Amino acid sequence: MSHETYASRERQLSKSFDRSVSRVKPALVARYGEKEAQGLLQESRRLYEELVPQIPYIGDRNPMLIFLLPTTRFLAIYRSFQKHGRTVEEAGRLIHEISQAECEAIPGPVRRLMAALWFSPWFRGRIRRRAESSHERRYPGGYVLDYVKGDGQDFDYGVDYLECASVKLLEEQGAPELGPYVCAVDRFTSEMLGWGLHRNTTLAGGDERCEFRFKKGGETRVALPQ
Repeated sequence: MSHETYASRERQLSKSFDRSVSRVKPALVARYGEKEAQGLLQESRRLYEELVPQIPYIGDRNPMLIFLLPTTRFLAIYRSFQKHGRTVEEAGRLIHEISQAECEAIPGPVRRLMAALWFSPWFRGRIRRRAESSHERRYPGGYVLDYVKGDGQDFDYGVDYLECASVKLLEEQGAPELGPYVCAVDRFTSEMLGWGLHRNTTLAGGDERCEFRFKKGGETRVALPQ
């Protein structure tokens, strides 16, 4: 079991946190007022700093960190909301607003490049190799996945997540109820980048796996919590 952590990145990660919440601060102030909004954000920041050393280590350059690190930010926000007597639904709403704002902040040319790479043979090859190596379970708190070859009609390729670092983290931290709201973030990403993501099952929803199916330019079908 690895004893490495991301504590050395705390300053960088905290800056990312500040940048994320700054995009939605006006909405938060409009909803709760300046005083409570400021209190929610300050408490979230403090809780996030405490969580950074507890992020499960999955490697320094693992691209899956783009999913795990935001989950940690969302968990800190949720805990702050709890301390202020707010609900998981309210925290989930802010999480969705943050995610949407971050997607919209990506410049158009970068979005188009990301969309093109997502369906390229090069990228699919990387996913296939990462799926194979994930079954070694080098990092207990990490991801385990299978690559799914496209059927030539309904989807171009897919990924089945058998274990999810974000779900593990939320369960370990006693906040599994936040999982469905974190998973729903994929809807915005798919719509923004043209993934055509179709997903019926999720680990956070109690299923045996997360079934991701991608269709270039297809309709996004990802359920959102109420």
